[in-house]
Order: sequence, then structure tokens, then C-alpha cells
Amino acid sequence: MTRISRRLRKWTNEVLDLPQDVLLDLPRITLVGNKELSIENHRGVRHFSENRMILSLSQGSLEVEGTGLMIRAILPQEVMIEGIITNIKYSGMGESS
Repeated sequence: MTRISRRLRKWTNEVLDLPQDVLLDLPRITLVGNKELSIENHRGVRHFSENRMILSLSQGSLEVEGTGLMIRAILPQEVMIEGIITNIKYSGMGESS
């Protein structure tokens, strides 16, 4: 991302007070205890099993590990997972600010 683009996004965020996940197309991850996980702004499920799930993101991937994982709901922009969640790994391909 160019310097001008970063400045424009920063200015837009300050003026419009938009959340970073909307402005930068980042995932919004909500974990309730270790039993329920909601991921917004995903780009699709790459792998799913009872113990592991990998989601594609606009920049990178998200890997969820646990036991008894199941997809409660899957929508174009959101996935809800239930089970015993033991590990979440975000591998981004973003840049430093």
C-alpha cells in the first residue's frame, strides 16, 4: 500500500470514525469463552474437520484448532463455529504501519 493510500485511509478513519475492520477489510474475530467463535470478513473455508478449520481472509488465513468443532452457521461474510476451541492462529500478509 502506498504512503498516500495509508494517509487517506487514516484520514477517512479519523473523519468518519469507521472501525478498522471495515476500513481495511480485516477479519473481526469474536470468541465467547472457548466454546463459540464468530469470524466476519472471511473469504471462504479452505479446510474443515472436527479438530481443525482454515479460513481464507483478504490478507492471509485464520486457523482454528479444537475438539468437536462444528460450523453453526456460514454466511457470505461470517462463519460461526462451536466446539472446544484450543488455538487460534492468524497468518496475515499485511504490512507494517
